[in-house]
Amino acid sequence: MPDAAFTLSHPDAEVFVPDGSPTAVAIARTTHLAITAHADDLEFLAWPGIDACFEKPDRWFTGIVMTDGAGSARTGRFAHFTDAGMVAARREEQRAAARLGGYSAVAQLGHPSATVKDASAAGPSGDLRSLLAGMQPRIVYLHNPADSHDTHVAVFLRSIAALRAMPADRKPAWVYGCELWRDLDWLTTADKVAFSAGRRIELQDALNAVFETQIAGGKRYDLAVRGRRRAHATFHSSHETDADDGLVFAMNLTPLVADASLDPLAFTLGFIERLADDVRARFARVGGGPGR
Repeated sequence: MPDAAFTLSHPDAEVFVPDGSPTAVAIARTTHLAITAHADDLEFLAWPGIDACFEKPDRWFTGIVMTDGAGSARTGRFAHFTDAGMVAARREEQRAAARLGGYSAVAQLGHPSATVKDASAAGPSGDLRSLLAGMQPRIVYLHNPADSHDTHVAVFLRSIAALRAMPADRKPAWVYGCELWRDLDWLTTADKVAFSAGRRIELQDALNAVFETQIAGGKRYDLAVRGRRRAHATFHSSHETDADDGLVFAMNLTPLVADASLDPLAFTLGFIERLADDVRARFARVGGGPGR
């Protein structure tokens, strides 16, 4: 059994347990874990984990949100919110989503984005190691390393380092990098992991709608996430009828955690190089080489 004791570095950090269980119990029972940058990233990125655990007595989803979200865009009735007001509002929204989704726990670490992006900052990395010491997740969902958001990539890097530091017998069996600010429909078929998002549509919509600070604040993530999942289901295969009502794409990052000698950048560029090879091969098949 993992050691469930942990400490968090930021004075505003919290671990919220929707069902009221002791915090150590909620952390220790985690089977599916997501580590993300912002409140609402869990719901947009790690729906496969939420879905897999929903109302399952032997499966528990826990989310870790690393930043305070103070810099989020805002218009309309949220235009006048200070950064502190936005932090408080987004924190309560994340608690509400945890209740609705039946999470085991959600840890909100409260770090500014600048701190998470600073590789020398001890707090974010230490918090992750402390929380991971209390759990043994089977599956972990992360930001994908080809994401176009700097903070997301920083969280990915801190997460990989923390997961690599876990004892070998407690490391997750699977680690996935999921899409958010950059879709993963560009991955080759062989590299693409496709998770179903075609059921519990009402729950998906309800979770996405919780984050009113973002929706009413000027970003229609609720519509965008639902539309992307539906579009993936249709465009995933050109020669087959739709097999699902929604898909979430991810890349398999398990080798990065299992083998600490792998360079994260080189590993990520490998996906891009395989896409380039796929494009070259298709041109060759249809007679589209240079000068033709």
